[in-house]
Amino acid sequence: MTVISADQPTYVVSPVADVDPAALDAAVDAAEPGALLMALVHLTGDTTLVEEFKSKLDEQQHGPSPAILGEYPESVAAEVRERAKKLLGSQLVPRITVPDDKLFQRMAEVCVNDTIGDEYVPHLREQAGFEPAQRVVPRTRKAPEDFTVAIIGAGMIGLNAAIKLGEAGFRYQIFEEREDIGGTWSRNVYPGAAVDTPSHFYSYSFELNPRWSKYYPTGPEYLDYLHGVARKYELYPHISFSTKVLGCEWHEDEQAWQITVRHGDGFVRTRRANAVVTATGVLNGASIPEFDGMDTFEGTMMHTAEWRDDVDLTGKKVVVLGTGCTSVQVVASVVDQVEALHVVLRQPHWIVPERRVSEEVPDGVKWALENIPYFHQWLRLKTYWWAADKGWIIPRIDEEWYAEHVSASPANDALMQVCLDHLDRTFADRPDLKQKLTPDFPPFAKRIVKDPGFLEAIKRDNVSVHRGSFREIRPDGVVTTDGEFIAADVIIWATGFKLEYLGFLDVVGRDGRVLAEEWADQNPRAYLGITVPGFPNLFVTAGPNAAPNHGGGHNVTSEEHVHYVVESLQYLVEHGYTAMEPRQDATDDYNQRVDDELDKTVWKHAGTANGYYRNKSGRAWITCPWRLVDYWAMLREPQPDDYVFTRE
Repeated sequence: MTVISADQPTYVVSPVADVDPAALDAAVDAAEPGALLMALVHLTGDTTLVEEFKSKLDEQQHGPSPAILGEYPESVAAEVRERAKKLLGSQLVPRITVPDDKLFQRMAEVCVNDTIGDEYVPHLREQAGFEPAQRVVPRTRKAPEDFTVAIIGAGMIGLNAAIKLGEAGFRYQIFEEREDIGGTWSRNVYPGAAVDTPSHFYSYSFELNPRWSKYYPTGPEYLDYLHGVARKYELYPHISFSTKVLGCEWHEDEQAWQITVRHGDGFVRTRRANAVVTATGVLNGASIPEFDGMDTFEGTMMHTAEWRDDVDLTGKKVVVLGTGCTSVQVVASVVDQVEALHVVLRQPHWIVPERRVSEEVPDGVKWALENIPYFHQWLRLKTYWWAADKGWIIPRIDEEWYAEHVSASPANDALMQVCLDHLDRTFADRPDLKQKLTPDFPPFAKRIVKDPGFLEAIKRDNVSVHRGSFREIRPDGVVTTDGEFIAADVIIWATGFKLEYLGFLDVVGRDGRVLAEEWADQNPRAYLGITVPGFPNLFVTAGPNAAPNHGGGHNVTSEEHVHYVVESLQYLVEHGYTAMEPRQDATDDYNQRVDDELDKTVWKHAGTANGYYRNKSGRAWITCPWRLVDYWAMLREPQPDDYVFTRE
């Protein structure tokens, strides 16, 4: 077993004894070669392997078949496997633990088969799970015994915040409206619900999981992972379930928040906290459009986020409205169950092929992840590298190019051609479907969808695709905007969520400032996407302009936000302050830079694309414009000059 301890400046990976030779051989045959090679360096202590295989990769890179997304050529991969079988034996004992920055960078470049800038080294060491987030603010003083933090929400960010606040010595309480942890993954239980980010980095960097069954985890499996984390870190005693936070009000005389909650028994009570961390996400309430005749429908209507297990779709006539990430998962999962399936789409998404979306992790890979020291960390690093900032350039606009193309730049076009090729190959004999599913706007103007088998599913004889929406709903079906009647037993709303930045909470800050008023007209603004002028010690995780929509995952920015919260609270303690809030000018300056950067992207200049990436005035209000590594650097510690501090 590979055991990780967080009590050291870097994580300590235990040696593995009495290795099963057959299991090791199978693991070597299945393992990703770049990560396997780096594990060899750790286990043998032979750093010359790095330069030796760098030369081999360079020779291949300049040959007739250059590497794609860091994949090793078969000849080099075979040599790595051969060397591993020769060098690895019954004892897997690392001779090198976590290398220094210089060696780490060289190893990382050979692992991913790409160039890695100096700025990425500390970011990758943390995100790949080699070391915990490094504390920056001095820690010579402990938080007072009566200093408490309220965390609203027990999803991925809320649990993360609880763990890290607890490790830093802060008392905390989590308030969770539902009866279970997990947020999105306890709410979305529709057929096919799954994460569309790779398993091996869509997890906490401090809590790697070698036992993922698929390369993209299903919703239930991800929820199991979160349950395991909550048990390990003993979070359950700190969670108030079935407890809805109704509002928070800052009390200047106490330098604390008064939090109003409604418990499961219906009673409303107040709680006190020195700081509040919101971990509610932004896509919460189901978005269900209004149509004439909805109340006359005699069948079943349900939103994907309000799935009813008591509804049997077998042999039913089903209509699905929407073709986003949720819709494609539902359609691919229920197509064989229903009598007829009608997919009604208002606007298509760009759909990318991803062979591993439904692929199971081979037993050999799982064995390697669990038993070959450091293989897991390097596989996570490589997976993250090619799914993160490598995509930062794609949404950015080349004005001359965009003036003459649907795509926004050569890089944007390269992705579009991948999507078009997927449509061409799938619908070679169905030009009607290709036409209906081809967008007329650039990729990334709305969310990219990874194909879980959706395109193949809609070719089935029992499936029909309709461009448009509903005009009205009748007792026995729907009428589309083209006037076509579709008989239906069940209507499934795959129409996403209402995007809410704390609009469901009554938050009153200093001098009676109301957050809902400050953020009215769909125009929320925050400093670094986290803190808000006039609202002391309020930390909004997953706030405005904080989503990493070019790549990476929600888990990455959530860890960065939590780190910033911990460093900010430690700064208060260290300097004897009771409260902090960002300066208005610093907030304005930051948001001007955000807007200026987003003005260069398809997130703002989206062509015909609709969707939630832009507010009603056209501002890109969701997306973080920075590279993940740059945003990570911004969030290492608070900048005192950008804040106003209070002493009791």
